[in-house]
Amino acid sequence: MIEYIALLRGINVGGNNIIRMSALKAFFETMGFSNVRTYIQSGNVLFASDEKDLNKLTKSIEDGLSKTFDYKANLVLITKPHLEKIVVNAPKGFGSEPTLFRYDVIFLKPPLTVDEAVKHMPVKEGVDMLAKGENVVYFSRLISKATQSRLNKIIGSPIYKYLTIRNWNTTKKLTTL
Repeated sequence: MIEYIALLRGINVGGNNIIRMSALKAFFETMGFSNVRTYIQSGNVLFASDEKDLNKLTKSIEDGLSKTFDYKANLVLITKPHLEKIVVNAPKGFGSEPTLFRYDVIFLKPPLTVDEAVKHMPVKEGVDMLAKGENVVYFSRLISKATQSRLNKIIGSPIYKYLTIRNWNTTKKLTTL
């Protein structure tokens, strides 16, 4: 069995696409997955499956979610070992000053590549910092100047539907569940 983490986009945000975690867990169990767990309301689902094809598994879950919950499901699917690698390989000092910086990990969905994603992620000098990772972009911004951050510019970009963002604490916590 392979341990996976499904990072759902656009659920339980701003009163849209409301899905209870108990219903989400039940859905994944009806899909035949084992050891299903959810973490916080933002759509993080941990589960195990024999399926090795990430693209096939992603499509199957998205189709099922769309049909079951009546919304256009979109998610980024990663293996637990990959997530552990993302945490271990974070840039030096990333996450070390939470009173000064807000830290996020931007998870990319194929076919989006890190190099292509970074082209659409403007940074404000003295506010934003980014670093490339393996299918992720590490992004931090100075809390005292957060309103000047350019991270929100990504929302209107053509790549937005191919990514999901999790804060650093959530990312780290998912490796321990």
